[in-house]
Amino acid sequence: MTSVTRTTRLLCSLVPLLLLLYGVLRLIDGMDGDHGPGAAWNLGHTFFLAAFLLFGALVVMLRSLVPLATLRMRTAAGVATVAGVFGAGCFVRVILGDLFPGLAEYAPLPGFLEFVGPMAFQLGMLALLIMMAAARPRRLPMWSPALVFVSFALIAVDLDLIPLAAVVLMAGLAPLARGRTPGTTHPSARTTSKGASE
Repeated sequence: MTSVTRTTRLLCSLVPLLLLLYGVLRLIDGMDGDHGPGAAWNLGHTFFLAAFLLFGALVVMLRSLVPLATLRMRTAAGVATVAGVFGAGCFVRVILGDLFPGLAEYAPLPGFLEFVGPMAFQLGMLALLIMMAAARPRRLPMWSPALVFVSFALIAVDLDLIPLAAVVLMAGLAPLARGRTPGTTHPSARTTSKGASE
């Protein structure tokens, strides 16, 4: 059975934490009634940038946990992975434009991508998580993708809810962060089992 790698567990812990730091710094930056350049803005967006770079890597890692027994599953997982990585890339481009206004001026991002990118990212990542939860044997509890969906919905409702969304995301990814999901073998358990059989 597929194991949850140490890298995947680390990403599932770091991404929500970075998003939480961004959300808190965004609230601090907006205490004067305006969001704009400054220490909190720049530091927060640096965390936000790191979060979406790691989100892109996480999407790729999730694909390796999706059962690919049929051509339909392989195709669906491939499309979801491409969509998720593409969407994360759009987020990265927008964040870089916020950090470096000159980039947005000289290499503007087409307006439709600012809408399509986030949708592609969210749908791609959710699709991979749902495929893991729907697999037989199950690779993820059903409540995990549900919580990730709630996290994304909170952000869509109000950006000031990003800290709360980050905590919900952390809960949703907790089974992967612990590396003890249904239908997967924890690396340490596999090593112990191997040692016991020798």
